[in-house]
Amino acid sequence: MPKRGVLAFLCLLFGLTLASASDRAPLVAQTGEVDMTLVLAIDCSFSVDANEFRLQMQGLGQAFMHPEVKEAIAKGPNGRIAVVAMQWSDEANQMVIVPWTIIATDKDADRLGAALMEIPRRLAEGGTSISMAIEYAASLFNDAPASPRRVIDISSDGRNNIGPPVALSRNKVVKMGITINALTILNEWPTLDKYFEENVVGGQGNFVIPADDYSAYAEAIYKKLLREITGPGIS
Repeated sequence: MPKRGVLAFLCLLFGLTLASASDRAPLVAQTGEVDMTLVLAIDCSFSVDANEFRLQMQGLGQAFMHPEVKEAIAKGPNGRIAVVAMQWSDEANQMVIVPWTIIATDKDADRLGAALMEIPRRLAEGGTSISMAIEYAASLFNDAPASPRRVIDISSDGRNNIGPPVALSRNKVVKMGITINALTILNEWPTLDKYFEENVVGGQGNFVIPADDYSAYAEAIYKKLLREITGPGIS
């Protein structure tokens, strides 16, 4: 399916209309404040095969459909969050696959979860540029609703091997008041969580959740999402 056709399908699924960059600002202004704006950054590098990619997307979709995640969203001061999803690989490949979407009801969460589970891999495989994924993710907040918390949720099974040093990108983004959290899949690098703690995550209440392999991803991303929605200081 052509790129615009896929985007049109997603927009119809969420009850949205296609908007140009100049059209998005009024939409954001109308939403009011949300409790958190969250960027989901999904690894599509060479190390992620087709089955592993599908396990990521299914686990992520199932997490939003989980009753405890829906309850956590509803319990926030505003009772809603905003989410955007992107795929990433090397320094030149990042792509939004779900535009900024308000999650305010159980039905909203179910729609997002169902969409994530069906979205194909749409990005060219490449090296692992965590640094540029973080910087691209940070740029997406320019079109986000107002929120007291801005969070990047990045998942990966590898180390930064192309693009700028990841710690420099991390520091730049954290200075913008953005928190970076991570889920590490330890199938190739058993100590990847330590690498992410030292080089990738940052900001208020940041954390890393490891998954031993892709089969453990669904449970790990559910726990991670619940912790992010609930807020810093909650385990």
